[in-house]
Amino acid sequence: MKSLKLTILALALASAFPNQAAAQTAKTAGMTPEQLSEFNRIAVKTEALEDGRDSSGFKNLKISGYADVNYIYNFNKERGGFQFLVPNATEPYGYDNSYFGSVALDIQKETDSGTKFRLTLIPARSTGDFTGAANIVHEATVSIPVSGDTKIFAGQLPDWSGYEYLPPTQNKLITHNLLFDFTLPYVYTGVGIEKAAGKWVLKGMIANVNTPIRQLGEVVPVFVCRGDYTGGEFWGLGFACLAGKTYNYTTGNDTLSLTAEVDGWYARGDLTLNAHLAYGQQDKGAISPDPVTTELRTAQWYGASVLAAYKLTPRLEGILRADYIVNNKNGGGLLGWSASDAVNGVGPGLNPDGSVIDPEKGADKYAITAGLAYAVNANATFKFEYRYDGATQDVFGNKAALLDPADPAAKYLKSNSLISTGVVVFF
Repeated sequence: MKSLKLTILALALASAFPNQAAAQTAKTAGMTPEQLSEFNRIAVKTEALEDGRDSSGFKNLKISGYADVNYIYNFNKERGGFQFLVPNATEPYGYDNSYFGSVALDIQKETDSGTKFRLTLIPARSTGDFTGAANIVHEATVSIPVSGDTKIFAGQLPDWSGYEYLPPTQNKLITHNLLFDFTLPYVYTGVGIEKAAGKWVLKGMIANVNTPIRQLGEVVPVFVCRGDYTGGEFWGLGFACLAGKTYNYTTGNDTLSLTAEVDGWYARGDLTLNAHLAYGQQDKGAISPDPVTTELRTAQWYGASVLAAYKLTPRLEGILRADYIVNNKNGGGLLGWSASDAVNGVGPGLNPDGSVIDPEKGADKYAITAGLAYAVNANATFKFEYRYDGATQDVFGNKAALLDPADPAAKYLKSNSLISTGVVVFF
């Protein structure tokens, strides 16, 4: 053991002072001339490999990715099958077919000056796909340090609100909570500033929301923000905001939107807790116009989501999530959801023939989700979940209603259920 320590010390001295230490290394470490020659050869080869890496641009380069294959059974739709790489043109975003069922390649590079570049490619179910661009770019951003802990960033990046993350590798369950699916934008495109100050990290951005380009006559960008506070080793708080004009599916152009949310996390040992509170509104975004003037009215919503997870064993985690959205004003209406939707349960209650029961009152929504996640190894996780979605009115269509509202078998219900399984493999 003493001889080994001396050898290590001698090698360290040799690397720091190669010319002066070479002879002493051979003497004190007990190295023969042949051993010393081999050591020097390895050192030269290592330096050459490092030089080759740097000249080829591989220094500080990180490449990662994942594949997320899922099986979903939707009771009301009477549809069960695998969902993987489904383009938005085939089936738009919905709580039973959101960002999951995708494959991604993530490339990150940092230069010696601290400038960072990130490109994330997802062939389907990407933010680029959901914004109508039908491209595979999910995120494309650059970040440039300008002074101390201040950075300027620009490009296209996914929304940053709430406690749930978009990638399946960071999301404990398969589906997302109601606030994630129905009250948040998909993506921002623009320029922003990030500042670290003590326990705070603050970000502000002027951006297009859910579009790579604005319409004719639109010149004022939207302001979005994010702040994160790390209170200690085990907990933290965050907030996000949006103020400005975003696309309105009723009017076909942008109208003023305002959103605000706070979220928090606690993780210690086997226990994880999360919470998310949100409020939002959009001018002329309500589903039902004024019954007298026929003018479009304001959509308004607020809600909450909580999640608890516990490691039952080192590999098996149990997860429970509960969500609620109040969305009854002016017939309902959410950010990007300005019409009744019998698939996702948005809007006023419906009669069996599809006619509206009370256009003034939209349905409030809630969901209870229970799931399990099992880590097969360091790079693969199996997931299982059961999800029950409910509403205060009959807004979920059955298979007949979704295929043909005039079908005598059409029904609208107050609830729906999903059973989901999936495997996430990542590197």
